[in-house]
Amino acid sequence: MTTTTSSSDLHTHARGLGAEREAEIVAARADRHRSARLRPAYGFDDVAIVPGTEAIHPDDVNTTFQLGEHRFAIPFIASAMDGVVDVPFAIKIGQMGGLGVLNLDGLQTRYEDPSQPLADIAAAEPGQVTALMQKLYQAPVREDLVGRRIAEIKRAGVKAAVSCTPTTAGRFGPLADAAGVDLFVVQATVSTRRFRSSRIAEGGSGYSGTGGHTALDFEQFCRAMRAPVVVGNCVTYEAALELMDAGIAGLLVGVGPGAACTSREVLGIGVPQVTATLDCSAARDAHYARSGRYVPIITDGGMKTGGDVCKAFASGADAVMIGSPFAQAEEAPGRGHHWGMATPHAGLPRGTRIKVGVNGSLQTILFGPTSKSDGTQNFVGALRTCMGTVGAGTIRDMHEVEMVIAPAMKTEGKSWQLSGAF
Repeated sequence: MTTTTSSSDLHTHARGLGAEREAEIVAARADRHRSARLRPAYGFDDVAIVPGTEAIHPDDVNTTFQLGEHRFAIPFIASAMDGVVDVPFAIKIGQMGGLGVLNLDGLQTRYEDPSQPLADIAAAEPGQVTALMQKLYQAPVREDLVGRRIAEIKRAGVKAAVSCTPTTAGRFGPLADAAGVDLFVVQATVSTRRFRSSRIAEGGSGYSGTGGHTALDFEQFCRAMRAPVVVGNCVTYEAALELMDAGIAGLLVGVGPGAACTSREVLGIGVPQVTATLDCSAARDAHYARSGRYVPIITDGGMKTGGDVCKAFASGADAVMIGSPFAQAEEAPGRGHHWGMATPHAGLPRGTRIKVGVNGSLQTILFGPTSKSDGTQNFVGALRTCMGTVGAGTIRDMHEVEMVIAPAMKTEGKSWQLSGAF
């Protein structure tokens, strides 16, 4: 039997003792009460996947993933970042069975030919790049380019997915729908269904944690859109459940784990990705149990190796959204550089441009073959092999595998590797 002690009971339980001792007990209990607000949280480096009792040949596992009415051969989504996805990249990953999301708030819809501003960002000195990006992103978004970019992707025979912030969703949603977009993503640093503000008329709901505070009624927006709506980002059970109740088709999980994101440093917010994915996937399962509607969880950011990807699925993800590893592809528009969507924010930048270099073609990063042993290539092969090793025939089967807390997982017995003895 579990009992709880309220703060008002602290004094009652200490009565009858000397005043000094009573004060000590009350203080100690109050400290314990406050520390109960803290709980352990785990990232990818803190856990390990336990092998199963039955193995499956990697060729026999099923990696398909469904989002709305659309089915994809591999559960990999390229982040809506200007250094990762342009039209050719979206087409390329679509042809490989995945999905690329184009950022409608970015350079692709501000410039007829975005190659020059992309080149300027890649060439800028580190101390000058943020100011340059703030200047380049001041160019207005051209509504004609919204439909044109979607049409260019769809002409190649792949699914077109686009993203914007809640601030611009009301403007870009109808334009994207009219152009035949297949998936629409509404993404902010933090998104919640409920939002209070003295600056917004009653009836508004939803929160854009992007520095500008904007209400978006997610339920109304989802009903109005023909295309399925994916919303992010979120890291808690309660917020995830409320967003699912609003009718979203998918949920992005992750606040600040991305390689180019500095939200955790600037704002101090976030939850490590394993714990965030576990909590949000629990909300998905609860929502499904009571409504019969399955809302996929997409772990967004913080993954740099195949092992990280596998741990995301073991934590409950239905798909993963990848940024910096795809920014390292030869086909990526960032030319070996990567930056977050909040990097060019005019008032409070929460990202930075990082030099990630080039790690091979998109084909090699996703499917191999590879001669690298650090897990940064052949992500699909890593996922298939892990699924086979734990006996998971499908992505949903991965949700049932056992994990252990193992902070020494990457260092145990690895002294020669860590010393650089190659």
